[in-house]
Amino acid sequence: MKSKLLLLLQAAAIVGAGLWVYAPALHGGWLWDDIVEVSRNPVLREPAGAIGRIWLAPAGADYFPLKTTVQWAEWHLWGDHRLGYHLTSVGLHLLSALLFWRLLRKLFALGEGPPGPLGPWLGGMIFAIHPLAVESVAWISELKNTLSLPPLLLAMTIYVDGFFGAADARPGPKRRRLSLAWFLVALLAKSSVVMFPAVLLLFAWWRRGRIARADLWASAPFFALSLGLGLVTIWFQHHRAIGEAGLAIGGWPSRTAGAGLAALFYLGKFLWPTNLLLIYPRWHLTPPSPAQFLPWAAIVAVVGWLWAARERGASPGGKRTTLFGLGCFGVNLAPVLGFVPMAYLRLSWVADHFAYVPMLGLAGLAAAGAAAAAQRARFRPGLGATVVVLITGVCALLAGASHRDAAVFRNEETVWRRTLQGNPDSWTAHNDLGIVLAAEGRPAEAIQHYREALRLKPDFANAHNNLGLALGATGRTAEATAEFQEAIRIESDYAEARSNLGMALVATGRTGEAIAQYQEALRIRSDYAQAHNNLGVALRRLGRTADAVGQFEEAVRGQPDYAEAHNNLGLALHETGRTAEAVAQFEAAVRAQPSFAEAHENLGLALHETGRIPEAIDQYEEALRLNPGDARAHNNLGIALRDTGRTPEALAQFEEAARLRAAPTTP
Repeated sequence: MKSKLLLLLQAAAIVGAGLWVYAPALHGGWLWDDIVEVSRNPVLREPAGAIGRIWLAPAGADYFPLKTTVQWAEWHLWGDHRLGYHLTSVGLHLLSALLFWRLLRKLFALGEGPPGPLGPWLGGMIFAIHPLAVESVAWISELKNTLSLPPLLLAMTIYVDGFFGAADARPGPKRRRLSLAWFLVALLAKSSVVMFPAVLLLFAWWRRGRIARADLWASAPFFALSLGLGLVTIWFQHHRAIGEAGLAIGGWPSRTAGAGLAALFYLGKFLWPTNLLLIYPRWHLTPPSPAQFLPWAAIVAVVGWLWAARERGASPGGKRTTLFGLGCFGVNLAPVLGFVPMAYLRLSWVADHFAYVPMLGLAGLAAAGAAAAAQRARFRPGLGATVVVLITGVCALLAGASHRDAAVFRNEETVWRRTLQGNPDSWTAHNDLGIVLAAEGRPAEAIQHYREALRLKPDFANAHNNLGLALGATGRTAEATAEFQEAIRIESDYAEARSNLGMALVATGRTGEAIAQYQEALRIRSDYAQAHNNLGVALRRLGRTADAVGQFEEAVRGQPDYAEAHNNLGLALHETGRTAEAVAQFEAAVRAQPSFAEAHENLGLALHETGRIPEAIDQYEEALRLNPGDARAHNNLGIALRDTGRTPEALAQFEEAARLRAAPTTP
């Protein structure tokens, strides 16, 4: 009974500490890749039939179908409400911490680790609260990390269970098949767990001091799965994520130097987790200097010493355990060290989310070391209490640092400003901070960051496009046009830049040229809803209303919650005498965007024409609540009130409309 109560208290402590650590991030907004992966991902909005396409014909940059399926389910559960996504990630992370604790209990029982419940529990706690995990847990797009780890830990636990019993015990066929099934689940969530078969061989060596032929046969199906899905991932990275863009990672000497620096970087961040950034400064490794190979000399020296001093008997000991922990850390890092090209390497050689699974090896080692120190000190007066206080203090410091880091993820602006404090040369951070500032109605500040991004990376097409948008928002249409043209010169298939160039051309009266740009954008991306809408606006301006209707219909078909396109379709239908259909489109517009004052007013006009005057009055009043300075809405409300016999109220609305029209405009 006491044992069960202790387990419950230990589990509650891990969960409680984890919830406190991540509480500041629970209401965090969309960040960076979240926009493409979730909030504007059309696949997630489709009915259940989309799941087949997710698995058999994915359109994204990676093949992680289980992750995308879970995101599809999340979108249908909570849509744009981000709390659900954050709770899912935190819940999966805490589940992993509990499963890791359970796995360590089994490993400690197999080895010669210190007895008692402290070590395994401490490993679970360290993983739950370590700052190096914050990026993976607090960033919605990194669901692939938090989703892949629980099945991976289950696969390992099931496999380890087969080693209990005789000294040469191994998992039987049924247990191997179940472990293999959980490993496949993990791979389908994120294929960076491909090194699991190597961990199985490391474990067999740790357990018995050797790897037998039977261990190789037992791990062969795991290697086959890793090879298959690993090659799929490499294909997707090469053809989808990287494409024709260069990574500038150099040849094998540069990659080897970068891998050594990265391994040492992750070890350092685990031991001293401060100044964590979303994007770290990128090392210059082409060509590498001799000093940049020194980490490999240190790694070889430490591993060589541990190997020479390892225990050679059948029972694992301290040095062999250290090699096992470091080996788990190293082999799980291997796929993300830069030997295999990845799109992220164009930004940095390292990222905290790359260390999410590898850090388990270090957390287990740290827990074993702390438990061993506590065990040795327990019989020495005063020393045992000191060790406990130190362990508690370290955990408190880790939790406090993680709590502060989680707070950084409360919105994009805090994330990008924190990144620029530690990495002022991050052109991506400057660009994305500019996007945030522009969305907040601060285009002048956004322009400064876009220009800085372009100073650092002159061929950054996205920054040219964004700079054009910000310049256009400040009325500098000619400069905006030049930026859109430069973006297209750099990246000719940049559909968004072509659509934005079209809008700039319309603003200067060059509607025919604008139509050509919209059509080219749609040739590049036939499902580009904004380009369909903009083309419809241009065609309607030229009097081609019937053609415009077709474009607006394509826009709302591709993006059903596109309020502006619904409103424009309503206007075009109204012009062609299809008033009842126009009402339905205006209603769709205000459903999609309740604060859309113009759509409320247009709905009021259409309702008025169909004789639904009381409903029209409601819409006019809502439009004026949202935009009290709209003279036309005051006038239309006055007409509706007059038509219902409410003459005094109508006169008041006409007078307000006249006053607003007579008032001087602010320059």
